[in-house]
Amino acid sequence: MSEIRDESLWESGARKIEWVRRNMDILNSVREEFERDKPFTGLRVALSVHLEAKTAYLCKVLAAGGAEMYVTGSNPLSTQDDVAAALVHDGMNVFAWHGSTPEEYHRHISEVVKIAPNIIIDDGGDLVNMIHSEYPGLIPNVIGGCEETTTGIIRLIAMNKARELKFPMVLVNNARCKYLFDNRYGTGQSVWDGINRTTNLIVAGKNVVVAGYGWCGKGVAMRAKGLGASVIVTEIDPVKAMEAVMDGFKVMKMEEAAKIGDLFVTVTGCKDVITDNSFANLKDGAILCNAGHFDCEVAVARLRELAVEVYEARNNIQGYKLPDGRTVFVIGEGRLVNLAAGDGHPAEIMDMSFAIQALSAAYLVKNKDNLNEKIISVPEEIDNEVAGRKLRFWGVEIDKLTPAQHDYLNSWQV
Repeated sequence: MSEIRDESLWESGARKIEWVRRNMDILNSVREEFERDKPFTGLRVALSVHLEAKTAYLCKVLAAGGAEMYVTGSNPLSTQDDVAAALVHDGMNVFAWHGSTPEEYHRHISEVVKIAPNIIIDDGGDLVNMIHSEYPGLIPNVIGGCEETTTGIIRLIAMNKARELKFPMVLVNNARCKYLFDNRYGTGQSVWDGINRTTNLIVAGKNVVVAGYGWCGKGVAMRAKGLGASVIVTEIDPVKAMEAVMDGFKVMKMEEAAKIGDLFVTVTGCKDVITDNSFANLKDGAILCNAGHFDCEVAVARLRELAVEVYEARNNIQGYKLPDGRTVFVIGEGRLVNLAAGDGHPAEIMDMSFAIQALSAAYLVKNKDNLNEKIISVPEEIDNEVAGRKLRFWGVEIDKLTPAQHDYLNSWQV
């Protein structure tokens, strides 16, 4: 039971998956444990994550633990058809293809939800939102789920605050081994990989505007600086704005940054970050892209309304000619640039994030009768275990507290 573009592409996808497997030591160790313990025997796992090679290997690890896998993507442009074909060739149920229309994307998400999952692995919240809004009768089957990204967690917290969240969700993105590395180093590298391979333009000497200075924004700004750009940060949070200033970046309002920016990266988790008042100020030739989960940070639909002509300037780059003669360019339709225009985060980074996903899913199953909260932090022991394994695979040893040091840190007496 699958709906993919072309199963004959499986060999190319299998090579990609094998390449990342060789560089995901933590997941390999988790897979060995799952093969032995089979924590997901008899359980259906619904997964909606950017469907490329690293995600595919996570699927294989969960399947090794006994899970019956139902897989879809979490972005219409991030699915790689050959990777989807490889998973189908391995016997998994996959509903996704690259470039799906909104209607097709919705159908694929629906197909994964309709199987009455026991565990949900989500990236952005589409599975959780659909089962609550369209298939509430299936909610009793759900033990719980794991959320990968900041945007999804924002939605979960809002649902929980409104008392609408009906099953436990582990906030994977909030684990230290996720946001400190995936969000900062993973986003920092993969965003510029996507931009550089798509534009074939130099970064050095350009004014790069980074909207948002969370962990992802910090990574994007840091790598832009390393590539020789003059970096401008826009923010709504005064503390984060101070951080950006002290990290050596200029900080200003987007409306002012629009006048001097050459290349813009939004990474806020919000909508309409670049819209009418910024469009009016953009230089001719300005390039816009988004590194947030949803394609609403750059108001592309509004830009299309304003344009007198829209054309493909280069593969995966759309040109929008405005009435006054200026042309503004958008990479990857304003979708997640590191996946719509690249291969996503490096394998070694996703090794940590997906190990947390896999171990958190196993935690939910093991503790299903004792989960009293709907919003669950990644247990500290999982976070530390992932970090410890990574250090061991690197061959790095660290100190440990002596009993006396432990007592000192846990005492109020000197």
